[in-house]
Amino acid sequence: MTQTSDTVTWLTQEAYDQLKAELDHLSGPARIEIAKKIEAAREEGDLKENAGYHAAKEEQGKMEARVRQLTQLLETARVGEPPADDGVVAPGMVVTVAFDGDESDTLTFLLASREFATSDIETYSPQSPLGSGVNGKKVGEFAEYELPNGSISRVKVLEAKPYQG
Repeated sequence: MTQTSDTVTWLTQEAYDQLKAELDHLSGPARIEIAKKIEAAREEGDLKENAGYHAAKEEQGKMEARVRQLTQLLETARVGEPPADDGVVAPGMVVTVAFDGDESDTLTFLLASREFATSDIETYSPQSPLGSGVNGKKVGEFAEYELPNGSISRVKVLEAKPYQG
């Protein structure tokens, strides 16, 4: 499972179904609920000083932005199997790297779309500098990537295992 384009996001069937369910909820029941909140607040009178109305409109804006984000993500998603447990870094894997080969200075993260960021483990996108640097590398190999300030950082891939979370 390799990244074929910057616009493709690889998803497991489970992840796709989870995001599709969220989109369906936001596009249906959640839209109806927010419309009712806005209408109820509108009936309270003067909209200039109606905090409930403004809060509901702001919530609606955020929800519609999320609907657009999910729609775009799901339109470009490719559903496939989790990556093979072969020691080659790919999206969907938990990766441990050592900075400049110093095995006391390590970072463990999930290489995945930001949609799957959890509190359990730090998540790096395959399009991020570190993510693109290590993507496709084998355990034991070094990867270089450019930092936002223009300098180059080097890491050694210590471990790459499919995410089980």
